[in-house]
Amino acid sequence: MPPIEFDGPGDHWSPESLLVAAVSDCLILTFRAIARASGMHWLKPECETEGVLNRVEGVTRFTHFNMRAKLTAPAGTDEHKAMRMLEKSKAVCPVSNSLNGEKHLHASVAIAP
Repeated sequence: MPPIEFDGPGDHWSPESLLVAAVSDCLILTFRAIARASGMHWLKPECETEGVLNRVEGVTRFTHFNMRAKLTAPAGTDEHKAMRMLEKSKAVCPVSNSLNGEKHLHASVAIAP
């Protein structure tokens, strides 16, 4: 059933929304695996992704994925190392690596008091 943007009832996600959500979820799950393997502790990883649809050569497709990731980590966390792990998560995420659109990660690390 289509969402409201496509004249549907508005109580379902579109396939496009599910794809963009999968990019966010994959980044978080990949980060969790990398952090676990390295022994890094974290409090809360978050990611919101915006997918940009454009018409290219007569076909509508995603051309960009803008991922905004925020990691909250405990005091004493090496922020530089945490940022590298977020970047590595983007680089090895199998979902986003399967997509042709450009991927941009805008990441931040917040240290909890």
